[in-house]
Amino acid sequence: MVKEHLPLEEVWQLLRARWAGRRLPVERIPLQQAHGALLAEDIVSPINVPHYPASAVDGYAVLSSSTSMATAATPAILDEGQYQWVNTGSFVPPNFDSVAMVEDTSLKDGNLYVYVSLSPGANLRPVGEDIVKGQIVAHFGDAVDPNLMALFYAIGMRELPVLSRPKVVFIPTGDEIVPRGHVDDPSYLPPGKVMESNSVMLECLFEKWKTPLFIGPHVKDDLKSLREALLKAAEEYDLVLIGAGSAKGKRDFTAEAIEHEGELLFHWVLMKPGRPALLGAVKDKPVVGMPGFPMSTMVVAWSVVYPLVELLMKGNLNEEKFLDDAMGTKEKLKASLLMSHTSPQGISEWLRVRAVQLGSKRYVWPLSGGSSSMRATAEADGFVLLSSKTYECPKGKELEVRLVRDVPWESRALFQGSDDPAVAKLVSYVRRRGADLIIRSVGSLGGLAALARGEAHLSAAHLLDPETGSYNDSYIASFKPMSDRWKRFLLFYRQQGFIVKKGNPKEIKSIEDLARTDVRIVNRQPGAGTRVLLDSMLKDHGIDASLIKGYDDQTVTHLDASCRVAWGLADVALGIKSAADALDLDFIPITEEPYEFVIPEDELRHPGIAALLDAISDEEFREEVDRMGGYRWP
Repeated sequence: MVKEHLPLEEVWQLLRARWAGRRLPVERIPLQQAHGALLAEDIVSPINVPHYPASAVDGYAVLSSSTSMATAATPAILDEGQYQWVNTGSFVPPNFDSVAMVEDTSLKDGNLYVYVSLSPGANLRPVGEDIVKGQIVAHFGDAVDPNLMALFYAIGMRELPVLSRPKVVFIPTGDEIVPRGHVDDPSYLPPGKVMESNSVMLECLFEKWKTPLFIGPHVKDDLKSLREALLKAAEEYDLVLIGAGSAKGKRDFTAEAIEHEGELLFHWVLMKPGRPALLGAVKDKPVVGMPGFPMSTMVVAWSVVYPLVELLMKGNLNEEKFLDDAMGTKEKLKASLLMSHTSPQGISEWLRVRAVQLGSKRYVWPLSGGSSSMRATAEADGFVLLSSKTYECPKGKELEVRLVRDVPWESRALFQGSDDPAVAKLVSYVRRRGADLIIRSVGSLGGLAALARGEAHLSAAHLLDPETGSYNDSYIASFKPMSDRWKRFLLFYRQQGFIVKKGNPKEIKSIEDLARTDVRIVNRQPGAGTRVLLDSMLKDHGIDASLIKGYDDQTVTHLDASCRVAWGLADVALGIKSAADALDLDFIPITEEPYEFVIPEDELRHPGIAALLDAISDEEFREEVDRMGGYRWP
């Protein structure tokens, strides 16, 4: 009977029960090809190293007894028959039992003067000092590195028994995907078609695992075609991966194909993402049905595919370390959550996280975006696997983090504040100066609040005070006394206005047009400076926000808001000119506003902040911002 909705721990038990102890046959390969391979047996040295008594220094081979009582003042004097010159590594004849270093001797008229008393074996490498014949010099499972390569050559090994790595094939499926190499420019793809990119990610993973991965021909959503491809793959390969088609949609045939040709072992894992994963056996070869979304594919590769690779190679599975090996974990540490997180009950959840050090403490926060988000996965510094027993993760809770990148803890600055595409460009300029900058767009007010809580190194704001017409002053003052030690840096002025479709088909010209029944807006989140500006304008013109269609539809960045307009999900958004220009939309200017960095005095010495303040004067950066449009330097 097919098992369904298995916890990860049961998945690993099932894998071990079915494939443990059934590793692939041992392979013998030339030493020259063995770098990176894993040894299939213990290696026993057939010889002694060194195989003769060898001098450890340049000097003279002597009998130690002939130097008895020798000192700098009363040297031992040896005639020509009592010594022999030897280089480092030279054979020391058996009639000598020690070597006097050349710097402890002098040669006069054929006699050797020795100024130290030597003991037997002094400066002499005896037979087998390094390796004794019959000694185990490497063990099963050891990776053949450069040092072992040299050692094996020295003992005469010219061929090594190594663990056979399974031959793995990935079969991409789906009517919606465009196979690699069929379309070079994704901008020409019709709606409903996507580039097949999971195979690229898997190739990189398998390269890291030093395991061959073959990409099979693309198979459309057709049961007969999939069955034929599956049978052929099971005959040729040790492990078969089928991309997509693992859920229960009308065009998902992976489970059915496996049941027709073999045995379905489980379907659905209590894991997010990656829940639709399934496993079967065809011709006793493991077959993994992998979900189509990138993040799902990756975690299934880590948690299901890599354990199978290990079992097929080694016949066993080390549950304490296989995930770290699969992921290429660089560092495992405890870090505190910068924001609360709620995890689904009864399900193991993978979080993509970014990391930063604030003061002396290290923090992480989950990145937003579903399992289809390649951007969030690519941005992640590491991952957290929450157990199925975890539900509420309050802010400050310590989590175990697996970092897959080197995090520049001391030089990374965290920006929390108002979104602006020009600020995103500063990241590269900060990195060129040997530091790092990461950005969380939380809105102007959210950024100031984070700064007050000590949860950011800097913020940025453009908050209009409707009462005075000034920007930021009253809001910053509300965070006293902390804000008394904040420094303000005016970065630029930027144009705010209405972002509309090309040609402005709804003929939107003023704030009053937003209240029309045929107009729908997309708004920004509460606390965002743009939201504050919109609310102020509505109040000034006596327009009730409840009359505005889409007022409660929110995005967190100017570019996201522009995308909504471009897609036709909204007719208008209040935003900055550069976001409209980026998507070739029309822009109706409303106002120009100051955009300010806010930085605590104590953070001015932070390497990331120092690099940022230097970068904002970089002419190359300023020219790049000028080309974006809608900005004016102070």
